[in-house]
Amino acid sequence: MVRFETSLGTFVVELFPTEAPVSAANFLQYVEDGFFDGTIFHRVIPGFVIQGGGMLPGLKQKATRPPIKNEATNGLKNLRGTLSMARTNVVDSATSQFFVSLADNDFLDHQDERNYGYAVFGRVTEGMDVVDQIAAVKTGTSRGHENVPLDDVIVTSASSIPA
Repeated sequence: MVRFETSLGTFVVELFPTEAPVSAANFLQYVEDGFFDGTIFHRVIPGFVIQGGGMLPGLKQKATRPPIKNEATNGLKNLRGTLSMARTNVVDSATSQFFVSLADNDFLDHQDERNYGYAVFGRVTEGMDVVDQIAAVKTGTSRGHENVPLDDVIVTSASSIPA
């Protein structure tokens, strides 16, 4: 379990180490390292996702560890409240960035080798109202990025808590 304290409130996520061992361990290591503290939710799209885990205020990209294997074939679905690894168009490119689905996003699930999908590795168990509050902030375009909150939504701390 991981507690995210943000500038808009707290939410808790449960990780799925059995179904997504690589993603869960990678995420937990970033938590233990204090990596997420001070980062922002830099992509907010109501009805779709909130994304964070890699940028500081001013959209400054943080240095990450090497990319991990994509576990989108684990059978878990990108449903409302699930936590998934964000990545580029390269299948095995996920590092620290993650997103919380605000709706059932089945088109993000693994389909085949051409549409590999995004690995679900956890879910929000408490504070989905806070996630929805983050999803409701006003957004705009900044430094070539779209859907950026006009006022930073900051992760003040992310910490593991006993299950």
